[in-house]
Amino acid sequence: MEHAITLFANKGYEGTSIRDLAKVAGVNVAMINYYFGSKEKLVEAIIEDKASYMKDRIEELDANSALSELEKINFLIDDYVVRIVKGADFHKFIYKELMDTKRGEIHNFLNQAFAKNAKNFAAIIQRGIDNQQFKSVDAILTVSSIIGTISQIVTSKSMCNLMLSQPETNEPYKDLHFIERLKNHIKQMIFNHLVK
Repeated sequence: MEHAITLFANKGYEGTSIRDLAKVAGVNVAMINYYFGSKEKLVEAIIEDKASYMKDRIEELDANSALSELEKINFLIDDYVVRIVKGADFHKFIYKELMDTKRGEIHNFLNQAFAKNAKNFAAIIQRGIDNQQFKSVDAILTVSSIIGTISQIVTSKSMCNLMLSQPETNEPYKDLHFIERLKNHIKQMIFNHLVK
């Protein structure tokens, strides 16, 4: 699945064949077809795998009554930054798929998987609003702002380096100082946005 993510991110869904994938992964075509059935089902398995981690993490944090809503949000910001930055190829691929509605089943599967996580994240924010810990804000657009900020960074390494005034050879997604800087920036922005 990791080889598929890299190929899809670099060559696109249409530009990647099962034969390409089998060659890069060092397996035969029959094995891929046996486990996944089709290229489309492989993509769905990848999306399910990636979305299920955050689904479980959001549910785990939401159930933790020892944490405030702000602490839960901060943990989720950390998780989203790490997952998206370290999985930059996957996120480049899914953004291409979100923009392209030709593959309706993949498009819908992707939307449903990630929209559910966003809504569950927004429910934590809404609870903080209802408990009057937070200002009255649009919870789902707040989640979109968090994910959108991270996504802007990973969409293009070249753009990221330009924004950071770094040379093209810089590897921002491997720079632990930069990842911490991104986490802290989003937390500060959300704190100012939410906290009364």
